[in-house]
Amino acid sequence: MAIRSAISRQMLRSSSAFGVRSMSSWWRSVEPAAKDPILGVTEAFLADPSPDKVNVGVGAYRDDNGKPVVLECVREAERRIAGNLNMEYLPMGGSVKMVEETLRLAYGENSDLIKDKRIAAVQSLSGTGACRLFADFQKRFCPDSQIYIPVPTWANHHNIWRDAQVPQRTFHYYHPESKGLDFASMMDDIKNAPNGSFFLLHACAHNPTGVDPSEEQWREISYQFKVKGHFAFFDMAYQGFASGDPERDAKSIRIFLEDGHLIGCAQSYAKNMGLYGQRLGCLSVVCDDEKQAVAVKSQLQQIARPMYSNPPVHGALIVSTILGNPDLKKLWLKEVKVMADRIIGMRTALRENLEKLGSPLSWEHVTNQIGMFCYSGMTPEQVDRLTNEFHIYMTRNGRISMAGVTTGNVGYLANAINEVTKSA
Repeated sequence: MAIRSAISRQMLRSSSAFGVRSMSSWWRSVEPAAKDPILGVTEAFLADPSPDKVNVGVGAYRDDNGKPVVLECVREAERRIAGNLNMEYLPMGGSVKMVEETLRLAYGENSDLIKDKRIAAVQSLSGTGACRLFADFQKRFCPDSQIYIPVPTWANHHNIWRDAQVPQRTFHYYHPESKGLDFASMMDDIKNAPNGSFFLLHACAHNPTGVDPSEEQWREISYQFKVKGHFAFFDMAYQGFASGDPERDAKSIRIFLEDGHLIGCAQSYAKNMGLYGQRLGCLSVVCDDEKQAVAVKSQLQQIARPMYSNPPVHGALIVSTILGNPDLKKLWLKEVKVMADRIIGMRTALRENLEKLGSPLSWEHVTNQIGMFCYSGMTPEQVDRLTNEFHIYMTRNGRISMAGVTTGNVGYLANAINEVTKSA
């Protein structure tokens, strides 16, 4: 018995020692993740003590003093919400009222698709969450499919479909020499893709280039999609923020709907209502009929359940309060136009300043592009000089967030850009 007890104690000590060693090595192989190329810009900016520093890297709106903005319609909505509504769990599909208002914004106030209940839609965690829900849905129900993504695109698009394990292909979009749309190559890629392919399209204010197809080009794209039987998934992160008119900014989607396409759409209220931290958006999928829409919505909810269970309520209350009240909606439309117009004005000011400095380069693309971002055409080395010599921060692909440009810094920014590009 004594021998058996001694052996047991020795085995326990050995197993305990092994357990400690094993547990201490569980995460030993974990390496630090690469810094996010966009968020890393802000980190570097905040660490810079220079009084001259300028941040035109992150896509968040600022007023002409460089300060974050809370829209007055949002403030008023929050005043009305305060103390009047509970904070109970939302259903897996989110706020029904918010989703209904959001669909009207994308598909039109008098949309037959909405009236016929042909759209499966759920509240999402902003546009990122909407894209991820759709990517998982695509993988689950079209497991042999792939997604065609434009070059370039918002970097997180690649992460989203990669983590959903959907194979990715790319298609031509931006033409570096003209700093505009490479429409001919884009159409060739659409024609040459296998029939029934999935394509990711930016509905308006393409990120990062600010280059959008014209209305006529959208019609040609839609026609070719019809010929090939392709599926269009629209990421509409900037509705209202491109032109200042949400109806105009939804034109690409409306063209596809007029042509009878069954589309998917990701919407976000981060930019056009300034609800960045509320993580509020919507995923919608157009279906053949109401029965199919019910089935698709149920599956989207099933995907959401183990991912985040149900979406947050506060942002949904803000949006449904604003869009559900004629006066608040009118105020929002006015405010979103003010934001868009300020950005358009800064584009004009930046171009004019560069031309006054006698830059040998053409800067027409600054005003030809649209939305929050200007794809400047600067090289990574030129961007590095802007940062190191002038304390100007942006992503190394040369993308300028026009929301960070103000009347106070546009001259300094133009001078710095001219200095690093004049010998190019």
